[in-house]
Amino acid sequence: MKKDHSQRAAELFCNGANCSQAVLVAFAEDCGMSEEVAMRLSSSFGGGMGRLREVCGAVSGMFMVAGLLKGYTTDDPKEKKDGHYALIQQLAEEFKSEHQTIICRDLLGNLGKSTSPISDPRTAEYYKARPCVKFVITAAEILDRHFFND
Repeated sequence: MKKDHSQRAAELFCNGANCSQAVLVAFAEDCGMSEEVAMRLSSSFGGGMGRLREVCGAVSGMFMVAGLLKGYTTDDPKEKKDGHYALIQQLAEEFKSEHQTIICRDLLGNLGKSTSPISDPRTAEYYKARPCVKFVITAAEILDRHFFND
């Protein structure tokens, strides 16, 4: 069944969810998870992991969805683990092909220099200056292509 989670992810981000939360929560139902659990699980990954500006939170959310849909356990053969890592690397490459990197501080340019743990207020100026909504949309579109629109 063809699905489009990108609009829901963008809406979540624009209503206060961090980038990682926006992606994971948009797919929560498809992953068999409540929105509240998805929101809590992904809360640490916003701002490139707790505002450390490391791996983009939208990318981390994308990886969490991939893990929930196609991940492995310790009981699975090594080939499944290796295949999953190959999938994660492919998802990262698709994101990079659109945005050149998966690193938050590089995606944010001059905005990404601060690593203060204090989040910025969500104002009109915040949303105007932040390119994050397009990263959230990209992550959701990549997931839809891989898991829902084949």
